[in-house]
Amino acid sequence: MEFNPLDALFNLGKSAIERIWPDPIKRAEELRKLEEMKQSGDLAKMKMHVDLMLAQVSINLQEAKHKSIFVAGWRPWIGWVGGFSLAYAGILHPLLSWFWTLLQALNYIPADIKAPPFVETGMLGTIVTGMLGIGAMRSHDKKHNIQDR
Repeated sequence: MEFNPLDALFNLGKSAIERIWPDPIKRAEELRKLEEMKQSGDLAKMKMHVDLMLAQVSINLQEAKHKSIFVAGWRPWIGWVGGFSLAYAGILHPLLSWFWTLLQALNYIPADIKAPPFVETGMLGTIVTGMLGIGAMRSHDKKHNIQDR
């Protein structure tokens, strides 16, 4: 007997549908949709997408195991810099600005000395959400007209 990944994926979907929908009418409708996906080739496309994601996870794992900090450390570094920058822009800078204004009002700091600078976070948000894998998935859903379920 030969292993067919598409049949395995179909059987997994079938098993999930049987557990999720106890109502026999709704279950039959979902099983029909799954069968249509299998026949139209959507299941094959889904398997290709899953295979691509698994390959990326494998690459990420190999990078994380690497002994060089320049290979294994770039993701954590981007994460820490992004997290700190967002914390500065969203929490620390507003508090520092308020505290700075208070100290100037109490004449502890001369009025001609400027407050700490604001960090522009537009590009930073794109990088951090990209690292978290948030941005592209929703764009893919919109492009293929996939609604939230």
